[in-house]
Amino acid sequence: MKFASVRVVTQDLEGLVEFYRKLSGIEAVRPADGFAEMQFEGAVLAISSENLIKLFNVGAATAAANRSAILEFEVEDVDAVFERMNASGTDIVMPTTPMPWGNRSLLLRDPDGNLVNIFSRPKR
Repeated sequence: MKFASVRVVTQDLEGLVEFYRKLSGIEAVRPADGFAEMQFEGAVLAISSENLIKLFNVGAATAAANRSAILEFEVEDVDAVFERMNASGTDIVMPTTPMPWGNRSLLLRDPDGNLVNIFSRPKR
């Protein structure tokens, strides 16, 4: 079995795509109206308009309703990401903080309120 992607459902496709583009520098591919994919190293982030869910799976997902999953991205320089995202007005939940296990983590909320952890591992 291959883990293919994580999909986030939104009412603001363009806003969410722009947030993750600003965060990562990765441009989205748009294979269909209302749907975008961003190919990260090791994983795909899919972003779907809530309208697509309503067309094919009414009630299966609700945009901006998640409070249990955390999208996590490993970076070399978490402080640089903090500076960039803070300057853009992103909702910073926790500024860059050393974790007990050695990572440095930054917690953000994307425009839909999804929790995003940006972290760097300790140098070895």
